[in-house]
Amino acid sequence: MNYSESSLPAQGVAAAASQNRLASIDILRGLALFGVLMVNLITEFRVSIFQQFLPQPAEAQLLQRAVLGFVHEALELKAFALFSFLFGVGLAMQFERLSPTGRAYYWLTRRLLILLVLGLIHLLLIWNGDILTEYALAGLLVLPLLGARRSALAWTALALLALYLILPGLPLPLGWPDEQWLAQHIGRANAVYAAGSWWQVLQFGWSELPALLPLHVYIFPRTLALFVLGMLAWRSGLFADAAAQRGRLLLGGCLLGAAGVILTAAGQAGLLAGLAPVCLALACAALLVLAAGSAPVQRGLLPFAALGRMAFTNYILQSLIFGAIFFGYGLGQFGKLAPAPVFVLGVGVYALQLALSRIWLRHFRFGPIEWCWRTLMYGRRQPMQRAI
Repeated sequence: MNYSESSLPAQGVAAAASQNRLASIDILRGLALFGVLMVNLITEFRVSIFQQFLPQPAEAQLLQRAVLGFVHEALELKAFALFSFLFGVGLAMQFERLSPTGRAYYWLTRRLLILLVLGLIHLLLIWNGDILTEYALAGLLVLPLLGARRSALAWTALALLALYLILPGLPLPLGWPDEQWLAQHIGRANAVYAAGSWWQVLQFGWSELPALLPLHVYIFPRTLALFVLGMLAWRSGLFADAAAQRGRLLLGGCLLGAAGVILTAAGQAGLLAGLAPVCLALACAALLVLAAGSAPVQRGLLPFAALGRMAFTNYILQSLIFGAIFFGYGLGQFGKLAPAPVFVLGVGVYALQLALSRIWLRHFRFGPIEWCWRTLMYGRRQPMQRAI
């Protein structure tokens, strides 16, 4: 039997329609997407992702150094950590909403398998920096935990974070390229990505996948841990009633922020340094949810909610836009631009998406790719246009 969103039981489902969404989650997702955009743009579309693993000459201009420093210190890893955490929150929300059907695991498995297919299309036909495939696989792995006790979720998250910290020191059969390979590959990347045809760019992107695999393997336990922490946060009621959780959110945000600052100051000296971005991302999440509980602040942040509700569509659009700007089948600017003008470009694209997302959602319930995802999940065309 086919289901649509509107045919599911009213208890916890119809009430979770778009007009009843928790704005703070959408706002956080919209803000996190800015960080994801900037990191991808500065470190992967502008230059080869492998360039950061070679010693780099210092930027001569203060402005260029400031942009790189901001992206590295404020956004890199932290934006992706927040995005992963929110994906876990979303899984827990959907599980709660679908539970009255008695088939929540079935529907979420379908949802994640469809995400896997869409992610593979993005990975193989648009850009090899895709995170959707990893998120779909991680989601399928944590799916059985959605019905677990909160204590089990907490211990699982801690175990996964511990694995993330020790994994680089384990003797895994995943060789990382040496400096000679990196230098040669970056030279080829500069030539192919800047001047190659669409087919040549795709083929070269596919050839990079084995070298990118170790990066995904080492970050995967952290992604799983953040999914589980997001599930735990939702189950703990931290998003459902921010006003009632004000004390917990404030205390948690301050403690996590302090831990993140201390671990960042420790640099690479300690084993726990890898937890700094996680602590800082979760601290930002707690404090922003707390701030969004204030009506004036929420009104000021609401424009980001529209972008957050269309995060899937906007993420794919960013790949298409930046591919057309930096790769040879478009304007061919790969390897040619300094960080500062690229940062300005990113701000402009993000601002445009912010405006277009608000306009789109005045007329439609979902972004186009979100609508496609839901339609494929339920096996029936979902209502798209808003009722007038």
